[in-house]
Amino acid sequence: MSYNSIVLVKQVPDTANLSGEVMREDGTMNRGKLPAIFNPEDKVALEVALQVKDRYGGKVKVISMGPPKASDVLRECLYMGADETFLVSDRKFAGADTQATSYVICKAIRKVGDYDLVFAGRQAIDGDTAQVGPQTAEKLGIPQITYAEEIVDLQDSRITVKRRIDGGHEVLESPLPVLITVIKSAATPRPFKAKRAMAMKNARSLPELDRITEANSLLNIEDLKEEYASNNLYIPTYMVDDLDVDPDRCGLAGSPTKVHKVEYVVLEGGEHENFEPTKKGIGDLVDKLVHDHIFG
Repeated sequence: MSYNSIVLVKQVPDTANLSGEVMREDGTMNRGKLPAIFNPEDKVALEVALQVKDRYGGKVKVISMGPPKASDVLRECLYMGADETFLVSDRKFAGADTQATSYVICKAIRKVGDYDLVFAGRQAIDGDTAQVGPQTAEKLGIPQITYAEEIVDLQDSRITVKRRIDGGHEVLESPLPVLITVIKSAATPRPFKAKRAMAMKNARSLPELDRITEANSLLNIEDLKEEYASNNLYIPTYMVDDLDVDPDRCGLAGSPTKVHKVEYVVLEGGEHENFEPTKKGIGDLVDKLVHDHIFG
């Protein structure tokens, strides 16, 4: 029996380079000020889905919600072995919190359809909320397993998953379809396949094709879409009008979470105390930490 997977991925700003210039006065992030990367745990989720495909068969489809530049991440997914990719991009989706994001993603999943498993990273490094996956499962009306570390078994219409919990692990069984969020240790993402990278490097989404036609008035967008689609190089792009969504539930309009204040915390060095690397020194260090209520 084969299993079809949908993987949710996100292009995120490299938060290792975060600075004061990145935050706008309204509390939103100016992503253009940071280099964009493939969210690490989402790449792991893609690897897990590809492993399911390698073992059981089926297709792996990838959805990314973001600006046109998120097409870069979708090409990386194709290079790794994804069968199809879909971009969800519209200015009306901008500024979405987890509630609005999961609402749109749910609609996109339903439009793509035909899935047994939905995979996502535990969380994105630009938000660290770990809410989009669970909220999407709730809106889809399907079970969810979070913090997954290993797929133990998959047969018929049930899956068994080992998940990380505080102090250890637990093993859960769920019927399909199910949404699973994975942690970084679940798998090591495979490198790009050279042949696929060469074959798919020219894959383009609708916003990218729009830019091509803007630069050449002799080209027609519909003809260009048809040409790229015929060569399996078109990345379908969903906008507000393509999804069964209420615009008032999208983007900033549909986001109940509001940032009222942003503070920048700068850690500075102060007094320090040296402890000898001996048994007594370690004991003194522990006593000091307990006394300062850092431990205990």
